Amino acid sequence: MRTVLPLVGLSLAAAASAQAGNSYPPTPIGVGPRFHLRPATPAIRAGRPVGALRCGASTRRFGAHIELFAHNRVVIVPASIGVATPFTRAGAFVRPGGCTYPLRTLQPTGVVQVTAGRRLTLSDLFRVWGQPLSRTRLASFRTSARRPVRGYLGGRRWRGPLAAIPLRRHAQIVLELGRFIRPHRVFLFPAGL
Repeated sequence: MRTVLPLVGLSLAAAASAQAGNSYPPTPIGVGPRFHLRPATPAIRAGRPVGALRCGASTRRFGAHIELFAHNRVVIVPASIGVATPFTRAGAFVRPGGCTYPLRTLQPTGVVQVTAGRRLTLSDLFRVWGQPLSRTRLASFRTSARRPVRGYLGGRRWRGPLAAIPLRRHAQIVLELGRFIRPHRVFLFPAGL
């Protein structure tokens, strides 16, 4: 008997492989606080401005997807990036009770909800998250200029500054440090994003 898997929240390659009965080579989730970072700073929790980004009422949003890898392990993109208090948790999911920023995460899947009509980049996401991003930094991880953090957009290598990668509708973004992991080209977004 063949098992039918839900396809929402999977990369297209993983979904196609799973539906065909093939095993998609999994990348293990990293263990420890460096791989499971806190979602925001106290300033974000309080709803204070972050540069030009302001915490406000929720508006129409689209989804972008980001995957982070360090040393051949998944780095979790946590729920509640860009969500001020109060909010409630339902397992791993977050429900805002107050203001949110123009980009936010409500689940630990790498799906970033971005306010429609805004031109935001990875720099904005990492600033609201309170984590560093550069050629030699990927959140809690450091590397050398000889072996920089690599970025991919839609499966293609990004040659410019990582911070400039745009958070466009249905963008599939991969950042990795260390051993090469073949980046996914697309992601199947939940309905409404």
